[in-house]
Amino acid sequence: MDPEKFFSIPQNSVQKQYEALRSFFLEGKSAEDVAAQFGYKKSSFYSLSRDFRKRLNEENPAHSFFQSGSAGRHPKDESGEIDELILKLRKRYLSVSDIKAILDVQEHKVSEAYIYQVIKKDGFSRLPRRSKLIKQRDGIVKIEAPKSVMIDFSKGSFSGQNSLGILCLIPYLQKHGIDRLIENPAYPETQAINKLSSILAFTGLKLSNVRRYTADDLWCMDRGLGLFAGLNVLPKTAWFSSYSHRITSGMNREFLKDLMSIYIKEGLLSDTVNIDFTTIPYWGDSSHPENNWAGTRGKALPGILAVLAQDPDSGIITYGDTTIRHDNKSDTAVEFLDFYQSDAKKDLKYLVFDSQFTTYGNLAKLGKDIKFVTIRRRGKKIVEELEAKPASAWKKVRVVMAGGKGRWIKILDELIFLKDYGGELRQVAITGHGKIKPALIITNDFEINKADLVRKYCRRWIVEKCISEQIEFFHLNRVSSSMVIKVDFDLTMTILAHNLLRLFAKDLPGFEHKADATIYEAFLSMNGDVEIKKEVVIVKFKKKRNLPIVLTAMEFCRKMKINMFGKRKLVFQGASTS
Repeated sequence: MDPEKFFSIPQNSVQKQYEALRSFFLEGKSAEDVAAQFGYKKSSFYSLSRDFRKRLNEENPAHSFFQSGSAGRHPKDESGEIDELILKLRKRYLSVSDIKAILDVQEHKVSEAYIYQVIKKDGFSRLPRRSKLIKQRDGIVKIEAPKSVMIDFSKGSFSGQNSLGILCLIPYLQKHGIDRLIENPAYPETQAINKLSSILAFTGLKLSNVRRYTADDLWCMDRGLGLFAGLNVLPKTAWFSSYSHRITSGMNREFLKDLMSIYIKEGLLSDTVNIDFTTIPYWGDSSHPENNWAGTRGKALPGILAVLAQDPDSGIITYGDTTIRHDNKSDTAVEFLDFYQSDAKKDLKYLVFDSQFTTYGNLAKLGKDIKFVTIRRRGKKIVEELEAKPASAWKKVRVVMAGGKGRWIKILDELIFLKDYGGELRQVAITGHGKIKPALIITNDFEINKADLVRKYCRRWIVEKCISEQIEFFHLNRVSSSMVIKVDFDLTMTILAHNLLRLFAKDLPGFEHKADATIYEAFLSMNGDVEIKKEVVIVKFKKKRNLPIVLTAMEFCRKMKINMFGKRKLVFQGASTS
């Protein structure tokens, strides 16, 4: 080809752009003449010259502008780093969605379809169905997680792992004013993470049912958990341990008091409180903890004795304390009443507990301020006296059970005098309840109906069921793990997490009284995608059987602007994939 013809008749689009712009800027030709010479529309050439001026402000402008594009799709992983990481994670038996969430944290923007193709190409088969524990054990992957910082809510999208559903609890934090409450107490904050995000980091970890002693890496890779706390990802283990060592018991008591005032103001509490002890085993040096009976272990072992108080109707826990020792154990009931504020005592009428919770002497102190319901320890002489009573003294009473069913029992209602109490009490003996010996309920309420009294004490087992949930779901007896957290603070965060689930369950018809683990597995354990926009945060949950119930329950917050999300709305939707 003639050299002059080569420059006057460009052979490709890049050369054509170069020659046209050179003629316009260097040779001083008009835009109309250049457009006519090189076959451009006038408007197209103006756009070309505008883009060129913009590129001149970038580094290497000529290299970035005059460059031929290759045909077809650009390879997503030219170095092979992403594919290598995908295969490494798959060898740890992680699902495609889990791998996607981890890659999002590492800022590798690939789709689930791409991950699936890489896995399939390498010959991996589908994962077998596994239990939650097996998934967590298989998921230990040593990958460096990014540093935890406050999220800037710039536009973007990412995938969340199995605990993405806990984002449904954020509107409840704002609806009941718990987010503002967290910012008021004396809880500390760090230079990088504010007070609200610090507390929600602990709460999110509790709500996600993560077994921290086996999966310390994966929850640092979950951006959904991070978003719950207003962070990019949750902090690492060392941060949780160091933060909890700055918390005092006084901070926890004040926080629980403020929480209780919210529940009372909104009418969430009844006139009755069930209260009971539980033992948190201690696995360190056992020189200072006292031996306490652990029902889950069936023996006494070194541990920390804690007390929990729960409302039997709503399931909300109003009080928790881990500073109990053997010498002050019997005074716990009196200290619990002191915990209640003056305006709260007028709404509290009954305190229900078992026979070993306090002494008869302390019952006299309680009787001045409140009605109590407990059981009397049965001695051989007491049982013989009851057996000697004539059959006519016993009355048949129908007691309503759960589900509206009823049960007929025999009751002997009489007054007794207890020397240590220093006065008369009402004693209701019960037979026909499945036990060999009669049960003896004692109370200072002489007016309550017999059947209501029996039912009120029987509902005390609800607090024992609640304690079981704290142990099984919130891992209350596993706090001494690779993450060392102060036990009193851990219990306080457990109470906050439990109560959030109770508030959420109130909006789930038919599931109001289900266990925390059931609520989490059925409604909050979901995968999905999050898209952050200028005015809204959209959470798209993947298909699940109970998803329609969740979406219906969350309709109340559709117009709510979430303060911790920069006044953005939080919208929940169903995704088109499972």
